[in-house]
Amino acid sequence: MKWARFAHDGRTACGIVEGDRVAEVSGGLFDPPSPTGRSFAIDRIRLLPPVIPPTFYAAGTNYRQHLQNAESRGEKVEWPTHAEVNYRAGNALIGDGDAIVIPADSSGRVAFEGELVVVIGKRAKRLSRDNAFDCVFGYTIGNDVSERSWQKSDRTFWRSKNCDTFKPMGPWVETDVDLASMETRIRLNGREVSRFRTGDMLFGIADYLCEMSRYLTLVPGDVLWMGTEDPSLDMVLGDTVEVSITGIGTLTNPVIAGV
Repeated sequence: MKWARFAHDGRTACGIVEGDRVAEVSGGLFDPPSPTGRSFAIDRIRLLPPVIPPTFYAAGTNYRQHLQNAESRGEKVEWPTHAEVNYRAGNALIGDGDAIVIPADSSGRVAFEGELVVVIGKRAKRLSRDNAFDCVFGYTIGNDVSERSWQKSDRTFWRSKNCDTFKPMGPWVETDVDLASMETRIRLNGREVSRFRTGDMLFGIADYLCEMSRYLTLVPGDVLWMGTEDPSLDMVLGDTVEVSITGIGTLTNPVIAGV
């Protein structure tokens, strides 16, 4: 089932995606669906980030080629020995179709990172590998936009990863997927520039959920972005970037200049 969060006529609502329409339901993403009887064409509504997370988690470097390519460029790389967790900022979230805005003082080295996003649906603590997926509500798509010069020069990721609009997420949450068959594809201006098996991670979803829940409590609405594979290319003004993941859909965002 595909769950969407959308804006229409000045109000925000949730709904179930049925083909090219969204059937509105009352309540929120984690409430039992109660149809309102209203239905909207997707091209007549604005899709919002499907969830606003209480806490926004992100995997560390989690794909082999991403690390190998960094080493080939002469960068000092420390390969992770266990699931390592970072954080992102909610202010950076935008939805499908919204514009990624590159700040005026950026170097221009602003790259896409197409990622699988795990959406938590139940409160969870001290998970095991046997029950780690019990707390998962579904999955969506993220683009972890990164300003590379700031990522290299700043002591933290506060602006390189978290500028306003740097975290497109959507277009909806899919609750029924086949993780083993997933493939991530990224296109710039309609041309495919990256393709990889989504599940070929150094540390998988269960690894992260078990490690995280040893120390913190996961709650409904939390999201975990699972990392990306190379190539992670720079985008320029006027580009459109699309991230597609098998069984979920496609997240599309144009790139524009800021002031």
